[in-house]
Amino acid sequence: MIKILHHLFFILVIYPVIHILLGLSVRNRHLLPTTGPAILTANHNSHLDAAVLMALFSPHLALKVRPVGATDYWFSNRWIAWFSRHVMGIVPIDRERTEKDVDPLAASYEALAEGNILIFFPEGSRGEPEQLSDFKAGITLLAERFPEAPVVPIFMYGMGKAWPKGTMLFVPFFCHVIIGQPMHWEGQRLGFMRRFKTQMRQLAAMGNFPVWQ
Repeated sequence: MIKILHHLFFILVIYPVIHILLGLSVRNRHLLPTTGPAILTANHNSHLDAAVLMALFSPHLALKVRPVGATDYWFSNRWIAWFSRHVMGIVPIDRERTEKDVDPLAASYEALAEGNILIFFPEGSRGEPEQLSDFKAGITLLAERFPEAPVVPIFMYGMGKAWPKGTMLFVPFFCHVIIGQPMHWEGQRLGFMRRFKTQMRQLAAMGNFPVWQ
């Protein structure tokens, strides 16, 4: 029953909202993984971000594409937690480590071990539209733990205008997704992070987007 609800949510909500209500341009779609484990990493400006990335995949992969979301937001009470976990497939992460013995990435490790395609936002919280924020070290820990999983950098533009942070107003707006070359762990955290940041900046520049107004 849970799998059916997840699939229906993908087909009846995610797909129509993204592909009908929202204009979407996707570059380099062929670089997306076709199976897991894999990690999609993108800039984060809107709650639409995860839905857009989920909608890039065919329905038969719906159950395998799982966004990582903050526990304090997506699991704030038992009803929201049930919907987030079982219908949307969200993997919980604590933005602030409250217990020394509990790894905030434990649920993400489990999801990757199960062969899922993880949607991970290395900036953490939603940032300002069109601006890349500082990337946190979580992505390097995931890559190190699962070296067989490709890390796919993705730059997105327009979602922060279609559904701005701090508002419930949805505005149909043409959005862009630029997918970069998959990266693989090469044994060094600082080097991996440098390569990741460089590729994200290159993807942002590739779009040649106008200054956000």
